[in-house]
Amino acid sequence: MLVLGIESSCDETGVALVEARGAGVPVLRAQALHSQVDMHQAYGGVVPELASRDHIRRVLPLTESVLRDAGVQLAQLGVVAYTRGPGLAGALLVGAGVACALGAALDKPVLGVHHLEGHLLSPFLSADPPQFPFIALLVSGGHTQLMHVEGVGRYALLGETIDDAAGEAFDKSAKLMGLGYPGGPALARLAAQGDPRAFKLPRPLLHSGDLDFSFAGLKTAVLTQAKKLGDDLEARKADLAASTQAAIVEVLVKKSLAALERTGLQRIVIAGGVGANRLLRAELNAACERRGVRVHYPELDFCTDNGAMIAMAAAMRLAAGAGEATRDYAFDVKPRWPLVEPGAAS
Repeated sequence: MLVLGIESSCDETGVALVEARGAGVPVLRAQALHSQVDMHQAYGGVVPELASRDHIRRVLPLTESVLRDAGVQLAQLGVVAYTRGPGLAGALLVGAGVACALGAALDKPVLGVHHLEGHLLSPFLSADPPQFPFIALLVSGGHTQLMHVEGVGRYALLGETIDDAAGEAFDKSAKLMGLGYPGGPALARLAAQGDPRAFKLPRPLLHSGDLDFSFAGLKTAVLTQAKKLGDDLEARKADLAASTQAAIVEVLVKKSLAALERTGLQRIVIAGGVGANRLLRAELNAACERRGVRVHYPELDFCTDNGAMIAMAAAMRLAAGAGEATRDYAFDVKPRWPLVEPGAAS
């Protein structure tokens, strides 16, 4: 069965094709992605209306490119999947509308996919896919969550952010330092030139005894430190970036290890855009190696939003009987949609 996946939740238009082969892990046949970063840079962040309009321009040419690269005709598709939420309402409507129109035109079933489930299952696209069960650290945009994953569609929330997520902490701290958009990658690049011990920044909820996160206080501390530096900020910016990154990474790593200890599991998956952070990967790899724990990441190309993770999630849900594609082409989107809400990933 061939599953076409369309992702349009924010500022990347992604389309991909995966092939489900019996009980094995579905195989990626082709994928294409367009990032809107250059367009949004002038505004210092994502402009929803511009994002939606750009998805309209990109999604069909990307679909044609994917089918051409895979050597597949539209009529050969088995299912058309799309991101139903969470995300920007207008952007989500573009992907959902195109997917349901394609399904109706081809008389093929469609399936709406949870964006975070796509990230959670994205490591199955790698050369070293995980095995269930595992702990998942989801660090994508405004979401930082620790999940106990028993199987496809079987997720239990262990802890989540109560205010700013890790990705927001990166982006907002970068903005305070004048690093532009997208802030997270810019801060990480600058941090490589700085001293992570230069400034003593807080590690919120590090010793709270639970698995929740809070990064709003860290952002405030970065602002306070930047104001104290005044005219010296430019000269010390790399040190402040390195100290900020170190604080975020330490919290993520220690909370993840606590989740492993609490559940007794020996496998962890890191997914989402922050999962591409080099320091996070290095620190977590070292900590897990000392404890004999397996750690899995998506390939770097699949850390940010992409169509491959949506197609993969759809194919895995269908194979596991955790979701059902339908020929009901009336659709809605869910800009706010908790992954562990009953029926949330259906």
